[in-house]
Order: sequence, then C-alpha cells, then structure tokens
Amino acid sequence: MLKGIDPILNADVLYALRAMGHGDDLIIADTNFPSDSVARQTVLGEVLRIDRPVAEVMRAVLSVYPIDTFVDDAAARMEVVDEPDTILPVMEEVQAEVSRVEGPILLGIERYAFYDRAKQAYAVIQTGERRFYGCFALRKGVVPPDEG
Repeated sequence: MLKGIDPILNADVLYALRAMGHGDDLIIADTNFPSDSVARQTVLGEVLRIDRPVAEVMRAVLSVYPIDTFVDDAAARMEVVDEPDTILPVMEEVQAEVSRVEGPILLGIERYAFYDRAKQAYAVIQTGERRFYGCFALRKGVVPPDEG
C-alpha cells in the first residue's frame, strides 16, 4: 500500500501509466470489450485489469494521469450503435469523473473507429463494468514543472 495512490491502481497499471508519454492513448474498457485481442496490438502488448466499475477505475486513473489539453479528441467514448447521440448512465458517470478534473466533454467515436483507435493505444485496462458501452479513450497530457 502506498500513501496518496488509490489502492485499486495495481503495480502493472501504475507501471504503464508512468511509462506512457504525452500523446499516448489509454483505453479503459468494459468487460465485453475485446480487451485481450486488442491489447496484443498495443504498445504494451498485454491487457491490464482492474475488476471494478468503469467510473471508479476512471476516478483512480485520473488521480495520477493528466489529460491532454492540446487536442480536441483527448477524451472519448464509444458511441451506441445507430444512436451516436445517446448518452447512457455509464457514460454520464465517466463524464462526471472527467469533468471533476476539468477535462473535456467526451467525444463520441463510432464503434469500429473506436476499435481502430484502441489498437493504436499504449495500453488497455479492462474493468469489471458489465453495462454496455463502458469504453473510453484518454490521451495523456503533460505534468508541468514545479514553479520556483
């Protein structure tokens, strides 16, 4: 156990988050997402797991992970098939976590385009979220230097 770090962030996840650089993508996906097969195509090459609801995982990740402020697609959600404007409760919960850290409104991405983005990501975290469309992408930002 470490002070100041959410205990659901396991060593493998912390390693990946620390290794990522500015502009690298992180996928946080529900339990139905093809996380293992997609993760094999990512930079990390293996799936990470946190068996908790996706909003809880998002809160923990965002406690240590800056969101990119230089691009328009820094935070995204998988769109509901044939209903791109539908916002499900799971999406609202994750948006609340992103907004809590002053992040942007989640951009909707069509399902197969989301898969393509995920395959280019640095890493995939599969959660225990069983609600449909609990799949999100976050582009890593920067941590500024200390003032002094």
